[in-house]
Amino acid sequence: MGKLKVVVTSGKRKTAVAKAVAREGIGRVRINSIPLEIYPQEMLRKIMLEPIKIAGDLVKNMDIEVKVNGGGVVSQAEAARTAIARAIVEFMGDEELRKFYLQYDRTLLVNDVRRKLPKLQGGRGARKRRQTSYR
Repeated sequence: MGKLKVVVTSGKRKTAVAKAVAREGIGRVRINSIPLEIYPQEMLRKIMLEPIKIAGDLVKNMDIEVKVNGGGVVSQAEAARTAIARAIVEFMGDEELRKFYLQYDRTLLVNDVRRKLPKLQGGRGARKRRQTSYR
């Protein structure tokens, strides 16, 4: 019996963290045990399908299982998208696909480092301030 190839990758966006496990299979993609084809929100499904559609037939012989938690629903979708793209590139070892992903959208392979600004003193949030009167 041959060795099964298994690749574990992760993706992050704000406070959402996604962990993807890619193994040889028949092209199944599951997000938190839900098949991606029947994922409830259409917009989020399209976000997560992006790296799979770009890869095309390369994904037909691998299964990807993604566990994602933390953050909001859109952040989770974008974290899962990064984890899926990294899993495909690492599993296939295709340098051309990696270059195409980076050219298409850098956040497919690189985590988005933007974070929320902290609340500052003198106001209700990161930007809002108490008004001052001059008269």
